[in-house]
Amino acid sequence: MKHLIDIGDLSAAQIVHLLDLTDHMVEINQRPMPKVPALRGKTVVNLFFEDSTRTRTSFDTAARRLSADVMNFAVSSSSVNKGESLRDTIETITAMGVDAFVVRHSSSGAPQQITKWTTASIVNAGDGWHQHPTQALLDCYTIRTNLARPQSFDGLQIGIVGDITHSRVARSNVQAFNALGAHVTLVAPPTLLPPGVSGWPVSVCHRIDDIISTVDVLYLLRMQRERMVDALVPSLREYSAMYGLTPQRAKRLQQHALVMHPGPMNRGVEISVDPSELPGSTILNQVANGVAVRMAVLFELLGSSPDPARDQLEGATNKQEPRAHQ
Repeated sequence: MKHLIDIGDLSAAQIVHLLDLTDHMVEINQRPMPKVPALRGKTVVNLFFEDSTRTRTSFDTAARRLSADVMNFAVSSSSVNKGESLRDTIETITAMGVDAFVVRHSSSGAPQQITKWTTASIVNAGDGWHQHPTQALLDCYTIRTNLARPQSFDGLQIGIVGDITHSRVARSNVQAFNALGAHVTLVAPPTLLPPGVSGWPVSVCHRIDDIISTVDVLYLLRMQRERMVDALVPSLREYSAMYGLTPQRAKRLQQHALVMHPGPMNRGVEISVDPSELPGSTILNQVANGVAVRMAVLFELLGSSPDPARDQLEGATNKQEPRAHQ
């Protein structure tokens, strides 16, 4: 695997392989000293052209825990503000000696285009409305561990509720969940469904109440008002009443059902109940799993060459690093 651009490029077996590798990374993260030398000597650049807290910090932490060197590219203080093109930026940083770029960009297809300008590996950390593959992987891992589904999601009913049109998370998750065998239902008003949704491998409904008591996973999306040109719902208050997770709806969830959200949450809009009061809430668990999944992705891209890096990691997962002399 040279790049991770689109979750659709991975087979079900490849997804399961990355989730299995994530198990090792979770074990590393639970150690008193959560660090291994698996990617020592490698350089990872976080290249974020859009604001991000969870994803950028998660990739930064993941790379450092594998002992990679990390460069964080700040667009606000870069030559991009002087008119430098994306290609010039990539080629300039590549010349410094880089092994991987983690890219977030507002334009769909930007990470794919970047692969033509560098020999480094590219990880798509979100491009426009298109894809967010590592979010899909961490969501799969969260479902896998919380519902004890190590190999497949056969028979699972997953409802994705909210702004589907503008959501790269929805697009990636539909592909990943479907590849693992789950049945996905999209729940949104017609104005928040993409034009080609009839060709997606999903069911569609327009009332959250129609699916709330039958889903194994309720996945809530925020209203991405920063991407909206027109008013697509009458008001946020009406949207919340029709599609939000209220205390009354939460009581109708199955006892084992998970409640998921990619963050950031708009409290009082898509969710009006305190997530900490929901037994099935995995929202903070998703954040924690994000670090381990991104460690797995970076290791798969940069540590799987014929050198002994994989053996080094596997040995490290079974052996604690020595503590410093007291």
